[in-house]
Parts: sequence; structure tokens; C-alpha cells
Amino acid sequence: MPTDIEIARTIKIKHIREIAAQLAVAEDDLVLYGKHKAKLPLKLIDLEKAKKNKLILVSAISPTPAGEGKTTISIGLTLGLNRIGKKTTVVLREPSLGPVFGIKGGATGGGYSQVLPMEDINLHFTGDFAAIEKAHNLLAAIIDNNIQNKKNNLGLDPRTVTWKRVMDMNDRSLRKIIVGLGGTMSGVPRETGFDIVAASEVMAILCLSNDLKHLKEKLGNIFVGYTYDRKPVYARDLKANGAMAALLKDAIMPNLVQTTEGTPAIIHGGPFANIAHGCNSIIATRMGLSLSDYVVTEAGFAFELGAEKFLDIKCRYAGLAPSAAVLVATIRALKYHGGVGLKELNKPDTQAVRRGLENLEKHVENMKQFELSPVIALNRFTSDTEEEIAVVKAKCAELGVPMAVADVWGKGGEGAVELAGLVSKAVENNTHGFKPVYEWEWPVEKKIEAIAGKMYGAKHIDYTAKAKKDLEKINALGLDKLPVCIAKTQKSLSDNPELIGRPKDFVVTVREIEIASGAGFIIPITGDIMRMPGLPEHPASENIDIDENGNITGLF
Repeated sequence: MPTDIEIARTIKIKHIREIAAQLAVAEDDLVLYGKHKAKLPLKLIDLEKAKKNKLILVSAISPTPAGEGKTTISIGLTLGLNRIGKKTTVVLREPSLGPVFGIKGGATGGGYSQVLPMEDINLHFTGDFAAIEKAHNLLAAIIDNNIQNKKNNLGLDPRTVTWKRVMDMNDRSLRKIIVGLGGTMSGVPRETGFDIVAASEVMAILCLSNDLKHLKEKLGNIFVGYTYDRKPVYARDLKANGAMAALLKDAIMPNLVQTTEGTPAIIHGGPFANIAHGCNSIIATRMGLSLSDYVVTEAGFAFELGAEKFLDIKCRYAGLAPSAAVLVATIRALKYHGGVGLKELNKPDTQAVRRGLENLEKHVENMKQFELSPVIALNRFTSDTEEEIAVVKAKCAELGVPMAVADVWGKGGEGAVELAGLVSKAVENNTHGFKPVYEWEWPVEKKIEAIAGKMYGAKHIDYTAKAKKDLEKINALGLDKLPVCIAKTQKSLSDNPELIGRPKDFVVTVREIEIASGAGFIIPITGDIMRMPGLPEHPASENIDIDENGNITGLF
């Protein structure tokens, strides 16, 4: 069986101007990055058009090591919709190098349902992540410079500084570091650390900004720390936000590429859903809705994690509402949630599928709590049996939700025609928006309890002493009316990655609460979740190579 990268190389890639022409974008409006990539200027966004066109959200059951293929289905569904006559663009996040070289792999789909050129997109792409990294670390340098200097000093207390540095790589050894060692000319020693770029507040700000002016304003709202006399300090007080925005002048423009079937794809921004809000940019989504009738987009990880944040944070800031919602599952993942070990997933086991369906059922319940009408996409693998598929079909019928088996890895858009028909019907039947899980005006604790109780199924929320102090600080700063963006493991509905399936009667522990006032949310951190991941014992980088002709192998 050919690999994803081998399949990608069999596709004749069109010049990006041909892809742009499908969206009626003139070549002169493209900011070209070679023959196959371009940036789209923000002037192409038409908010009135965007309001009239249809947004389709793709989410998934709780992730497993077996994989669910949410991006693959998102792309395949887009191909299927185009095949049935719906002018559709897929709008996705950019991959982070952390997962590419770590355990998860790339994020460009798979088989005959990919975005291209997959090597470029999975690696440096158009440099957006690098620009975000530089803007973030510029603020870090300005903070330490202000602490160091006797003149032009705000009196910033280094013990209160919350701003870390970032890099786009999994490196657990950088989670906690000491800077400023080496004497008086080398800075003031203090404890800090690194996060991964996908967890950077600058990434979140870029993805939640409307335009360059709004971006600069939001960068200025970043909370840095306190002065010695307990006055809050923001990035605007350090006069940092103008220079930070200047570094992002190109990164704010979304990127246009293509699918394996030569249809448009817009890719922009890349926050993780377990440690950030997990959605592509508002700008990219609006761009897609301005240029095509349908937009398929995905939210990171499972519905209770990425999709909840997509709806409660992104959609409410942007005034968006999906017209249809798709939940992706696989037989392999359902068996895993049913207690089958990773090495045994290819063996037929209808009973394990039945047990694992509890996880799918909870996500369907969550979708209905938002008053969305779910469509189930069963991402087909060659090891699936008709008996196992029949079990899923029977459960979906019991739940009253439409379901289609999609073979997009092997057949591309042809394998998603049935799914596209169901989704198109759901779009046509949609007559309302969605109902949020909580109101922003509620107290912070009530918002956390609403998400953890309704979405996760938690019995109780436990706050550590530090989390309680953080709540006091948030209330004192007047930031308690911001939405909450809970950092939680993606592997379980709970905050314990070992509790697969549908755990019940568990307690969620909020360890601390970080402030992202520039992005416009606060981040309760639960369990052992880390904002700087580590590499696995055998990272994916071990399999990635390049030959003397520049051909890359091992990407997936």
C-alpha cells in the first residue's frame, strides 16, 4: 500500500493561479510563494457574502492512537460536496513541527484526500509559525530588557511576569528554565520557561483577529505582570505591540493551496485544542465564506474539546454559526474505547465496537446540547468488517442521527458522495444557529462547571490553592467576563488520559488558571496537561529523511 507522501507525488499539482481562478481571485491579488502556494489579501473578505454562505463544522470522537482521520474526512467531504455541485472550500489549521516530528504526524490529510504540497505545508510552509514565534519572543526580550534597565523602567516585578518564550518543537527540557545568569550585564535572574508555538497567546490572537488594526490592539492587551506597587502591566505599556504586529504583517494573510482533486484549500493558524482554542483563524474562515458557497472547517481533537471552543469562543467572537456538524469515528477507535489493545485492533470484534460506542454517544449528546444536528462520518479502514459497520449503523439509527461510511483515503471525493449528500441535506434543513454552553457574563467558576459538567460529564470541579489565587487575580483585573478555554487532555472526556470510553462520576482538577487577555480568554489548566509537549520514545523524526535530490520521505 503506498504511503501518503507517495500518493501525493502521483498528483499533478496545478499552478496556484488556476486554483485562485476557481474562487474568482485575480492573479494580481495573489501574494505568490512559488508556483503552488499563495497568500490572500484581507481585502478579498466580503462580510455580507460571508453571512449568506454555509459553514460546516467537522469534529470527532475522543482521539486514540489508532487515529480518527478528522482532517482526511474534512478534505474528503469538501471533495464530495464539489462533486455534487456545491462550490466548497476546505479551511484548515497549519501543522506544527512538534507533532510532525513527534508522535501525531502531519496534518494534511491522507491517501487521496490531502492538501498539497504536503511536504511544504507540514514543514515551514509560508513562515507563519516562524513569524508568530518571533513576535512572541520579541515581547519576552522587551520584558527582560525593561527589568534590566534603570532608565525606561516600568518597575516591573520579575516575580510576577507570566510571559514565557516559545519554539515550534516538542522539548520537555525547556518547560522550566532560569534566564539572566552570568552577572549584572546579562540580565536579572528569574525562573521562566518555554511553551510550544501552537500554545502561544500570539497564535491565539492572530486566529481571533479581524484585521491588522485589531491584531495590534489585541497584542497590546497581553497581560505581562505587575509592578512592585501592584499595578498591572500590559504589552502596550512596554510599547511592544506595534513592532510585534509589524512582524505579523504577512502572517495575518491566509494561505491558499489545493486538494488532491485540484479544489481550493485555505490554511491559516494552528493553535492546539488541548492547550489553546484549536481553530483556524477567523480571517481564513471569513475568506472561505466570501469566496465559496460552502466552507468545511474542523476543530481540534474531540467535540468536547476543540468544537466546544470553536463554538463558545471563535464563533461568538466572529458572529459565525455552523449550518451542519459532522462527527468522525472509526471502527478501530471505537474498539480502542471498548477496551481493545492497539495491537489487536485489526481483529474483528463487534462487542468491543458496541462498548466503544458509549464515547460516540456522549459526543452526539454534546452536539445536541448546542442544538446542532449531527451527521456521523465513519472513516473506513480496510480492516473494517461489514458486521462491525452494521453495529455502528444500528446505534446511529437508535440515536436518530444520519450516518455515512466514507472511504476518502482510498477513493477521494468519490468515497464521500453519500456523506456529502447527508451534509447538504442537513445544511438545507438548518433553520437556526446554536445555543452556547455558557454565557460570558457568568462567574468564572460557573463557566468552568458548565463545560466540565455538560461536555465532559464531570461530577465535581476541584480547585488547587494556586487556582483559587489565580481566580482572585482574574476578578481583580476585571477579566472574569472573558470566555474560558480549558486546557485538558485530548485522550479522555475527563482530565485523566487513562479513562477512555465514557467515564462517569469523575472529578476535574483545575491546577492553575492562566490569563490570555490579548486573545480574549482565560485558560484553566486541568490535570497534568503541559503547554510544552515532549517527544515520545521513538519520535516520528527517526523515519524522516531526504535524498540527494531533495526528495523527502517518512512524512505522514
